[in-house]
Amino acid sequence: MDLKTAYERLGLPENASREMVEKRYDMYLRQERRRRRETGDDRESPEFAEITRAYRFILEQEEKQAVSELNEQQYGKYKRYAGLAEKIDHFITYYKWHTLGALLIVALIIYGIHSYIEHREEQARLAALPPMDIYGMMLGQFYTEDLDMETDAIETAMLGHFPDWQRVELELLSFSLEPRSELDFAMLQKATALLATEKPDIYILDSQTYPWLAQSGILLELDAYVAGRFASLLPEDAAPKASGGEEYGEHVYGIDLTSSPLIGELPVYKERFIVGIRRDSERIDNALHLIETYLKAIP
Repeated sequence: MDLKTAYERLGLPENASREMVEKRYDMYLRQERRRRRETGDDRESPEFAEITRAYRFILEQEEKQAVSELNEQQYGKYKRYAGLAEKIDHFITYYKWHTLGALLIVALIIYGIHSYIEHREEQARLAALPPMDIYGMMLGQFYTEDLDMETDAIETAMLGHFPDWQRVELELLSFSLEPRSELDFAMLQKATALLATEKPDIYILDSQTYPWLAQSGILLELDAYVAGRFASLLPEDAAPKASGGEEYGEHVYGIDLTSSPLIGELPVYKERFIVGIRRDSERIDNALHLIETYLKAIP
C-alpha cells in the first residue's frame, strides 16, 4: 500500500491534515460499531479492516517523516557525515549509563589496586619499624606548637626521655566536651569512634576528658600504685579520683603529670597532662615506667 492509496481508502485527498484523518477514521469507527450492534456480528468487516490498515499506514508515514525532519535539523549540518553523527548520538543517548557504569567499574578497579599497593607499602613500612614501646592517645584540649596536630615532634621528644626505648607512637585528637564549633563536634565523634576500635596503652587527658573517659570503665585502677610504687613521688593532688561507672566505682584512674619538667619539654600546649592506663594494655609495665619517670623529674 502506498500513501495515495491509503488516503483514497479513507476518502481523503493526499494533502489532508492529521486532524482530518483522525476525524474521518472516527467516523468509520462509529459506523463499524453501529453495524456490529445492528447485526450482532462482532467480527471486523473486511472494509473496516482495510480502512484501519490505511489509517495506520498514514500515521506511520507521518511519524517517519517527522523523524526524518528532526534528524535533518539535528544532523544535516554534518552533511555526508550525518549518518555517522546520528549513530554516535544514538549510542550516547542509549548507552550512556552503560558507558558510565563501565567507567565507574574501571575507576573502582584502579582505586582498589592503588589501595592494595598502599596497604602493602604501609605493611612493609610497619614491619621495618622497631617494636612498639608505648602507644598513646591524647584526648582533649591539646595543641601542637605549629597547630598542624602532627605528633612526630612530641614522639621524638618523649622518646628522648626513655633511652632504652626505640619507638613511641601518639595520636592527638583535640576537642572540647563543650563543643563550640562543627569541628569540635566532628572531633568528638571521631574520638568516640576511635575509643571503640583503637587500643592504646595510655590515654593522655585534660581535666574534662579524664572523668569523661574514666566513666567508660576503660581505665585501669591505680590506687595500689598510688599507695605503693608512686607514694613517695606524688605531689599533692596529683592522683585525682574519678568515677569508673557502676561496675568499677570511684578510684584513681590517672596521674596528673602537668608539673613535671620533662612534660614541659614536650612541644604541646595543654591545660592538664593526666595519664591513664588502658585496662587491657599489653604494655602496662612500660606505661607504669612512663608515669614513674615523669614523677621522678618533679622537684
